[in-house]
Amino acid sequence: MAIAAPYAGLFVTAFVAATLLPAQSEILLSAMAISGRYDLLLLLLSATAGNTLGSLFNWLLGRGFERLRDRRWFPFKAATVEKAVCWYARWGKWSLLLSWAPIVGDPLTFAAGLLRTPLRVFLPLVLLAKGGRYAVLLIAVEAVR
Repeated sequence: MAIAAPYAGLFVTAFVAATLLPAQSEILLSAMAISGRYDLLLLLLSATAGNTLGSLFNWLLGRGFERLRDRRWFPFKAATVEKAVCWYARWGKWSLLLSWAPIVGDPLTFAAGLLRTPLRVFLPLVLLAKGGRYAVLLIAVEAVR
C-alpha cells in the first residue's frame, strides 16, 4: 500500500494540474524520476492518466457550460472561453495536441467540450499530447541523471 501512495500522489497532482488550479506535476514527476526510487513506466502512466482525466474534467465542464457558467466556483472567465473557442474553431480537433501547453491547454480542452467534440476524438488526442509531454520530460531527466 505504501508503495502505491507516491504514484497516487503524482496522479492527483497531475489531475489538478490539468485544471486551472495551481499545481506543477512536471516538478513532482522530475523529482521522483531523479530520485531513482520509482519505476519510470509507472511514473509515466500515473502522470499521464491523472493529467488526461483532469482534461476530461475540463471537457465535461465545457459540455455543461450553459448550466455552470454563472456559478461562483466556475474556473473559466468569459474572455478565456472566447479565446479558446476561437482558437479551437480555427484549428479544430488538432489543437488538442497542444493540450499539454501551459496557459492554452486547459482552455482548449474546455472548448472541445463546449463545441461538442466527441469523446472518441478528444481522448486519444489529449492522451497522446499529455503522455508525449511526460515521456519527453522523463527522457530529458534520464539523459542528465
